[in-house]
Amino acid sequence: MKVLVLGSGGREHAICWHLSRAAREKGVQREIYCAPGSAAIGSIADRVPIPVDQIERLADFATELQIDLTIVGPEQPLALGVVDAFVERGLPIFGPTREAAQLETSKVFAKQFMQRNAIPTARAEVAESAEQMVAAARGIGLPVALKADGLAAGKGVLLAHDESELEHAAAVFFEKRRFGEAGDRVLVEEFLVGQEVSFIALSDGYRLLPMATSKDYKRIHEDDRGPNTGGMGAHSPSGIVSGQVARTVFENVLQPTVEAMRSEGTPFVGVLYAGIMLTQDGPKVLEFNTRLGDPEAQALLLRLEDDLADVLAAGALGDFVRSRLSFRSGASACIVLAAGGYPGEPELGAVIEGLDPQGSSNEADVEVFHAGTDLDDEGRFRVAGGRVLNVCAVGTGLRDALRKAYGVAERISWPGRQMRPDIGRQVVAAGELRQSGMIRIPRELLDETPRS
Repeated sequence: MKVLVLGSGGREHAICWHLSRAAREKGVQREIYCAPGSAAIGSIADRVPIPVDQIERLADFATELQIDLTIVGPEQPLALGVVDAFVERGLPIFGPTREAAQLETSKVFAKQFMQRNAIPTARAEVAESAEQMVAAARGIGLPVALKADGLAAGKGVLLAHDESELEHAAAVFFEKRRFGEAGDRVLVEEFLVGQEVSFIALSDGYRLLPMATSKDYKRIHEDDRGPNTGGMGAHSPSGIVSGQVARTVFENVLQPTVEAMRSEGTPFVGVLYAGIMLTQDGPKVLEFNTRLGDPEAQALLLRLEDDLADVLAAGALGDFVRSRLSFRSGASACIVLAAGGYPGEPELGAVIEGLDPQGSSNEADVEVFHAGTDLDDEGRFRVAGGRVLNVCAVGTGLRDALRKAYGVAERISWPGRQMRPDIGRQVVAAGELRQSGMIRIPRELLDETPRS
């Protein structure tokens, strides 16, 4: 089987690692290609020097090599219509079309879709000027969340708690134009209070295969302080929902979304990611993504027991041949190490200390996925992006997984390195209280994936 993975970050490194491991465990041959890949990915997959925005070149490559399955990692090629181009040539690919991907690529599209299909979400209005934004925010009532309509690398959300922050946000969007065209329209949204959790499912256009739950941590600093990032850590299971809550999200959000997309003439094939806020009024959608989360994918793929290539190949043909995915018991954790200056202008070029020559850790149950690194002429890994490394581990419970991941992460360093020290901290503490001092996560939180 020949598989092409599009992307070059930590999520794509984890996908390639999983594909390689699954093939070894099954004793089958598998050719893995990654475009454009990275130096670290090059140790497990053949790198293809084609950027993800060069859609026709990617399709030409897949045609020439007779690729059996293409897996799309980042959002940019989905927004550019890579799935449309591949399908037109009869090339198997797992992901939504450009039109269906608007669930992620346009916050306004997603909100209006949810409103007309009665999918639970926050109240919101659309603004196309600073004046409209201020008026909408006052009408909804402060605080509000202000979201750029288009793609903004996970950083297009500002919060306004008072009039001063609202005026500052209006200037950021419409005067300074920090988000460019992505911020031409702004979704002014009711501020939801509660716990945030990620629900991810695979769709073949009709049926859904839910993945285990996960929780990511968006803010750059401890205790959820500072600006939003693409994600500073994650763990699976989320540890904050029961199986019943997971079923509620599946029945009230995920399944209705797939059914409504199909009924509206835009069948959704691909990864459906719902960022959910668990409010006093029940689960509500914060946002949709149409690809595996990052860093949630890293945590989930450590636990996934099924071969992702087989599952996605069936999904690309529109017919899952199973009703449930299997996940390893216990828990997994992912700690993101970021460059100094991130999420603003990252400080690049520093030599990374604490990795072995292959860029890993040589520790049992720990994997290091590279999100933003490169090799210099002396074979040393250097910082080449905002989020640099993902140190991920599996354990008997969340405390165990975090202990292993942080143990390795603490040994990796470079000047200015940033790392949140509190990933999973509150979840572990709550679990221990529930169990009267026992450190394992309750069993019902390890079985959070309802049958489709």
